[in-house]
Amino acid sequence: MDKVVKLEHHDVIAIVTINNPPVNALSAAARGGILECMNAAIADPEVKAIVLTCAGRTFIAGADITEFGKPPKPPGLNELLAALENSPKPIVAAIHGNALGGGLELALVCHFRVAAEDSKFGLPEVKLGILPGAGGTQRLPRAVGPELAVKMIAGGEPISAAEALESGLIDEIVQGPALGGEAFARKVLAEGRPLRKLRDDDSRLAAAKADRSIFTNAVATMTKKSRGLQAPFAAAHAVGYAIDLPFDEGLKKEGEDCMKLLVGDQSKAQRYAFFAERRAQKIPDVPADTPTRPVKRVGILGAGTMGGGIAMNFVNAGIPVTIVEIKEEALDRGLKVIKSNYDRTVARGRLTAEQVDQRMSLLTGSTDMNDLKDCDLVIEAVFELMDVKKNVFKKLDAVCKAGAILATNTSALNIDEIASVTKRPQDVIGLHFFSPANIMKLLEVIRTGQTAKDVIATSMRLAKQIGKVAVLAGVCPGFIGNRMLSKRERQANKMVLEGATLWDVDSALYNFGFPMGPFQMNDLAGLDIGWVKEKSTSSTLIEVLCELGRYGQKTGAGYYDYDENRNPKPSLVTEKIVNELIAKSGKNKRDISHHEILERCIYPMINEGAKILEEGKAIRASDIDVVWVNGYGWPVYRGGPMYYADQIGLDKVLCKMKEFEASMGSDFEPAALLEKLVAEGRKFGDLG
Repeated sequence: MDKVVKLEHHDVIAIVTINNPPVNALSAAARGGILECMNAAIADPEVKAIVLTCAGRTFIAGADITEFGKPPKPPGLNELLAALENSPKPIVAAIHGNALGGGLELALVCHFRVAAEDSKFGLPEVKLGILPGAGGTQRLPRAVGPELAVKMIAGGEPISAAEALESGLIDEIVQGPALGGEAFARKVLAEGRPLRKLRDDDSRLAAAKADRSIFTNAVATMTKKSRGLQAPFAAAHAVGYAIDLPFDEGLKKEGEDCMKLLVGDQSKAQRYAFFAERRAQKIPDVPADTPTRPVKRVGILGAGTMGGGIAMNFVNAGIPVTIVEIKEEALDRGLKVIKSNYDRTVARGRLTAEQVDQRMSLLTGSTDMNDLKDCDLVIEAVFELMDVKKNVFKKLDAVCKAGAILATNTSALNIDEIASVTKRPQDVIGLHFFSPANIMKLLEVIRTGQTAKDVIATSMRLAKQIGKVAVLAGVCPGFIGNRMLSKRERQANKMVLEGATLWDVDSALYNFGFPMGPFQMNDLAGLDIGWVKEKSTSSTLIEVLCELGRYGQKTGAGYYDYDENRNPKPSLVTEKIVNELIAKSGKNKRDISHHEILERCIYPMINEGAKILEEGKAIRASDIDVVWVNGYGWPVYRGGPMYYADQIGLDKVLCKMKEFEASMGSDFEPAALLEKLVAEGRKFGDLG
C-alpha cells in the first residue's frame, strides 16, 4: 500500500498522497491505501486535519480501466467514500490536473476542495453509457446546483477551475495543490469552520424545488443532441432524484439505474468503443518506445477549407504553422476564414479574444513554397488529382529539409505512387483529415510500403497532441472509411432507381442512429464536388441535379429543397428526375422496406471491412469501428460496423449477402474472411 499511497505528518496536518501513475486511477490498491491512511490519520490524536492530494501530473482521473468487467476487489468505492465523508476531522481535497469520474466523486465527499488553476472537473461516465455510481449524481447538484450538474453529468463535459470556483464546487484556487491544501487546512482549523457534508446540504437545490422548469430547461438543452442514447437521459433523471428525494433514496436509485445501464447493450458497445480507441494506438511492428521526430513547425500547402482547418489543429496545440497558397488572394481568403472560425468560437464563449490573437500569431501566410524549408512536417491539401499531388511532392522533395515528414491529405489516392516521385519515400505518409478538419476527431494515418517506423510513431503521437483519434491504415482505394462508404453509397443510389425514395433511404439510416442519411450528407458536402460540367452526360441523378445548379445546401437545393434555415424537405424536382431515369431504364418500381434498405447499405460495408482485414489494410476489426464511430457518424451505442456484425451474427450477414448475390449480382459476393469465420464459428472480435 505504501508504494501507492503515502501518509506524512506536518505537525497537526496529515498529508495523504496517492502515487499511482500515470493518472492516479482509483485501483483496488489505491482505494485500500487511501482507506488505510485515512483511518490511521483519523485515529491519531495529534492529527487535527487531513489533506488528500496526488503525486505526478494529475489528481485522480477516474477508475482503473483495467478493472472494468472484472469481479470487484475490496474496498469498494462507496465504502471508501463513506469513511471520508464521515470523518470527524476536516478533509481537504487538494486537486491539480484532472479530477474525473471516481476522482471527482472522491473529492465531493471531502469537506473542502482547493485546486490549481489548470485543473478540470468532470463526471464523464455517460460517455461509457453508464452513470456515476458512487453518489456523483446526488452530491454534485448539491455542490453546484442542478443546472450545471446536468450539463456536467448528462453532457459528460468537464469544467475549468475558474468555473468550479464560481459555481462553489471548490473553495479556493491555489498555486501548488499540496502546499495550498495544507495552508487551507490550517485556515479551516484557525477559523473553526464546520465540516460541510454535501449529502446534508440542500441549499443549492432550493430554487429548482420551487421552480421545476429550472431543471427541465437544463435537461432539454443538454439532451437535445442525445438521440438514441440512453445514458444522458438516465443521468438527467438521476439529477432529478437529488431534487425530489432524500439523499439516501436518491443514492439507492442512482445505483439501481447505473447497474441497469452497465449490463445493457448500449454501455457494452460504448465501453467497447472506448477500449477500441486505445487499442488503435498499438501497432504490432512499431514498438511503443520507437523514437519520434521533433515537430516544432508545420507547413500546410493549400489554404482552402481543408488546409485552413488542418492548420487550426496545430496552432490550437501551440505549434507554429506556415500556410502556403499559389495566389495572394487565395491566401488572404483562407486566413480570413480561419479568423472567422475563431471569432465564432469566441462568440460562443469557448475562447477569449486574447487566445484567438495568440493562435493567429502562430500562423504565417506565404505564396512561396521555399518558406516550407524549415518545417518538420509538411501536409499538402491541394486538389485530389494524382498529377497535381505528384507535382507538389516533387517540389516538396526539393525544398524541404532532410528528415522532414512529407504528408498527403488525400482521401483515396495511391500514396505509394505519390511517394515514388520523391528521393525519400521513407518520409512520406498519409494524414487523412476529415472535414471540417478543425472539428472532426478522426485522423486516418496511411503507411506506404516504405514509410519509416519513426514517421508512423511521430504521426500517431502528433495526432494525440492535436486532439485527434488516429487509426493506422494501409494503402488501398479509399483506405478504410471511404472504401466502405462507397459500398453504402452504391446501394443507396441503386435502391433509389429501383423504387425507394431518397428520403426513405435517409430515414432508415437516420433511425438506425446516423446523424443523417447519405443523400442529406452529400447535400451538406456539396454535390458538385468532383463534378465536371464539360464531362457531364445527364446519365445519373447527381449529374442532372448539378446541371440544374442544384449543388446542395449551399444553393438551397440538391437532392432536397432547403428553406432559409437549411431545413430539408422532399423535392418534387428530384422525384421527377428519378422517375424519368427509372422510365429510361425500362425497369418497374417496387416497394423497398426500411429493413431491406438497412441490410443493403450496411451488410456490404461489413463485407468490405472483412476484405480490408483480409488484405491487412487495417490491423484489427476494432480499428475499423474506431474509423466509423469517429469519422462517419456510426452511432457509438452500436459500437461500429464490425462490432455490430458480431452482435447480430456473422452467419446472418453471410446468409443475406448470399441471398442478395443470387438475385442482384457480384456487388454482394461474400468476403473469404467472412465465410471462414462463419465456418469456424468465430467473430471479428476473435481476430485480436
